Amino acid sequence: MAKQTNIRLDDAVKAAAEDRAKRRGLTLQGYVADLIEADVNQARAAFMAGATTFLAQYAEEFEAEVGEDRYPGLLEGPAKSAPRDAA
Repeated sequence: MAKQTNIRLDDAVKAAAEDRAKRRGLTLQGYVADLIEADVNQARAAFMAGATTFLAQYAEEFEAEVGEDRYPGLLEGPAKSAPRDAA
């Protein structure tokens, strides 16, 4: 669900933003929303790349500490007491 947000811009900034929006065939609202979404997605991508690099660098240490049991306490295989049609 989309939410409305109000922002304040200097007159010159607003005019420049409206001009750029018009050149892209967007409303000012659409232009600003696209800029924010691109920034959020870029930050998310940068975080994920950093996390991937970190995990790759320390994969051996994680494996030594955690091992293959990625879900400790979880029984292997289906529970024997649950009926077959249980959700």
